[in-house]
Amino acid sequence: MKKARWAVAVAALGAIVFGAMLGEAQQKKYTIALIPGLTTDGFYITMHKGAEAAAQKLGVNLIFQGGPEFSPTTQIPVLNAIIARKPDAILIAPTDKQQLIAPLKRAFDAGIKIITVDTFIGENGQYQTGKGDADFPLSYVASDNVEGGRIAARALAKAIGEKGKVYVSNVKPGISTTDQREQGFKEEMKKYPGITVLETQYNDDDANKAAAQFAAVLARNPDLAGVFGANLFSAEGAANGVKNAGKRGVVKVAAFDCPESIVNEIKNGIIDMSVCQHPYDMGMIGVQYAVDALNGKKIPTRYSTGYTVIDKANADSAEAKAAIYSSK
Repeated sequence: MKKARWAVAVAALGAIVFGAMLGEAQQKKYTIALIPGLTTDGFYITMHKGAEAAAQKLGVNLIFQGGPEFSPTTQIPVLNAIIARKPDAILIAPTDKQQLIAPLKRAFDAGIKIITVDTFIGENGQYQTGKGDADFPLSYVASDNVEGGRIAARALAKAIGEKGKVYVSNVKPGISTTDQREQGFKEEMKKYPGITVLETQYNDDDANKAAAQFAAVLARNPDLAGVFGANLFSAEGAANGVKNAGKRGVVKVAAFDCPESIVNEIKNGIIDMSVCQHPYDMGMIGVQYAVDALNGKKIPTRYSTGYTVIDKANADSAEAKAAIYSSK
């Protein structure tokens, strides 16, 4: 009888301990880090808001930490510091598609799940294929940037009457998103035999440099008809160049990204249109995918968010206002 009572007591104690362990496992709060391309840009501020909304809904601890400029030199130390904190997952917008492979592989080898948002590592953002040294991230959540470049090309071609000289104002080679936007733009422009695409101008994400480059290109090509600014600072620099040269309405500008400053330039007739991404959705979906993966669910290896195109005709619409990036 005593043995039976002892067995029951042991079983009861085991059930209590197991139940406590199960409860602790169920209450585990995941920590997810979001590392943006830079912290001060409205695009990434908006992405952070989307990630925060998802984190609050899902009961996740979210870390938001990045560098002051879009550069692997500033981003890699931030990534290393985040790895040392041992989060469950990292969402990151890699600032270089090659230089971020090795440090992200260290995070992966440490057991941290990796999802890239906005930008990717490797050649094309195709992960989990079993090929290449940049295959380990679980998913890539972003815009279809090649298509975004095509959209800008069609709009600019229409604005200049499908004839004239244009060029791309871009950041620098090696950034996955802006490389693809330039690719899509140039591919689409081949459909317009009356348009000549001049040499790309790389501005290192400096709007002042982009404005100076506009002045130099205009001096060499007084008949310049249009510019495609492949990101925010490229577009702002091109717009400033147009204003400084007194070419408002003469040289057309197609922009990428939609902070309030770009939309104001559209309303003022300096910029003709802008292709707006959906960074809020990128942050929200990235966090959801990270939690799903941590819970053992299979997630898509690629998710494409859409675009909203803003021009003077729809700049005051509800759809356009919803697409403007947050500044704080």
